[in-house]
Amino acid sequence: MSVSPDLRISGGEVVDGTGAQRYRADVLVRDGRIEVARPGADATAAGSTSGPTSGPAAGPAARTIDATGLIVAPGFIDLHSHAGLWILHEPLHEPKVRQGVTTEVVGVDGLSYAPFPDPDDLEALVEMNAGLDGRPPIALDWATVADYLAHFDGRVALNVALVVGNTPLRIAALGWDDVPADARAVADQRARLREAMTDGAFGVSSGLDYPPGAYATTDELAELANEAARHGGFYHTHVRYALGDRFKDPFREAIEIGRRGEAPAHITHFFHRATFPGGPEDLLGLVDDARAAGQDVTFDSYPSEWSSTRLLVMIPIWVQEGGPARTKERLADRVVRGRIRDELEARGVLLAGAGGLADIRLGAFTRAENLAYEGRTLGEYVADSGAEPVDAICDLLLAEDLRTNQVTPGPHGPTLGPFIRHPIGMVGTDSVFIGAKPSPRTYGSFPRILGQFVRDEALLSLEEAVRKMTGAPAARLGLRDRGVVRDGAVADLVLVDPARVRSTATYDDPRSFPEGIPYVIVGGQLVVDGGRHTGATPGRALRRGRD
Repeated sequence: MSVSPDLRISGGEVVDGTGAQRYRADVLVRDGRIEVARPGADATAAGSTSGPTSGPAAGPAARTIDATGLIVAPGFIDLHSHAGLWILHEPLHEPKVRQGVTTEVVGVDGLSYAPFPDPDDLEALVEMNAGLDGRPPIALDWATVADYLAHFDGRVALNVALVVGNTPLRIAALGWDDVPADARAVADQRARLREAMTDGAFGVSSGLDYPPGAYATTDELAELANEAARHGGFYHTHVRYALGDRFKDPFREAIEIGRRGEAPAHITHFFHRATFPGGPEDLLGLVDDARAAGQDVTFDSYPSEWSSTRLLVMIPIWVQEGGPARTKERLADRVVRGRIRDELEARGVLLAGAGGLADIRLGAFTRAENLAYEGRTLGEYVADSGAEPVDAICDLLLAEDLRTNQVTPGPHGPTLGPFIRHPIGMVGTDSVFIGAKPSPRTYGSFPRILGQFVRDEALLSLEEAVRKMTGAPAARLGLRDRGVVRDGAVADLVLVDPARVRSTATYDDPRSFPEGIPYVIVGGQLVVDGGRHTGATPGRALRRGRD
């Protein structure tokens, strides 16, 4: 006898994540899995004859959602999130689930929080990276990837997939200093990565602006990419932006690392800056050429003009050698500050002018004397304090124990379209959760694509946009039963009103939830119901080869 479904989503149009044309069907959820129930006579939607042909399952559902006028799609997969600590502190994770995200990738930019055999090193990385990922009041009570992943199971609102940063691998093998990795150190890193992959990691990441991972050479990174690929993983990279011409060369290195390592290479937050000498077609051409030569290269982008990272990124990486304690010593040194000033002047990073130091918006302050500058710019702080800009940055970093965050101009707005439209591109929000005014990408990336770029500007079809958000990233990760609406798939689902969906997050009001995403389901459980979070935490850590 057939068991009645837990949930029936009735009357909606299915956009299944493959890029295929939408079709009308009921979607049933039973024991956390999907069944597609397509009516016989009413099967055709907008002339489509594709899609499942099974009839409705027997028995009434425990709950029925009327999805008339809505799109039923797989839950969105975010390929770049800085929630690796924050979600353990705020497990409802509303900024992400409210925009339809059911799985996100953490451990990005080379900055994963596992594996860490030495707890002091873990504490030091959290301190060093607090301006990006925060320092939430949670116990750092893990050492291995397996231990870390267990903290998510049944405790968070959505699923996480971990890529292991090269930073913890390098710290364990070589410490925090800028030293070359000899054959023994490379073998040590490969062995640690091998264990992490066995524990369920999906690949290895690098963030080549963030030391000590930034000290890794092209050859060293190719070795790690090769180890990840041997276990079915991939190389996920924040490129070395200061390399060579600072335009094409950083991305050439990323592609070269994948080629040498015989590994899939994924360029994260791929975009064009207004200061670049060429256009977006020059950058996208690098990917197209590599793929034409037979290499597996993909990328993700975020649909926002505003970037965000730790304020510490403004400081040359040689100042940061040795970890947080030695970094603070140098920041307090007047001679070192003079060298920093000379380097910033040589780079043309001036206080005045669009995109310069004056435009950096500051956030995540903890000290009472600095709270008045939360969400304000460095230019305002300098004008009020009378401090010289480099002194102001160093003093703020010291006063706040390196925790200060920055929001700055990022992708050049008119060039967002080519990256979003490119068939290989996917979506990574690069979401940062700290500060009163984070980048609007944290709350609004997926709905902005669906509202502005799909509906309003018709840059791409809804079916293609959903594929980029679901089926394509699932394939990149190697997920077998997610990213699609089909019989037997895991019931990670989002219901979208295509006429209403839009981002409401702006630069001035970035912590604003989107409109037009009334229901989100994770593992068969409603997490967003009628536009409100249910309080459910059915998410877990996904594990490579087991999901």
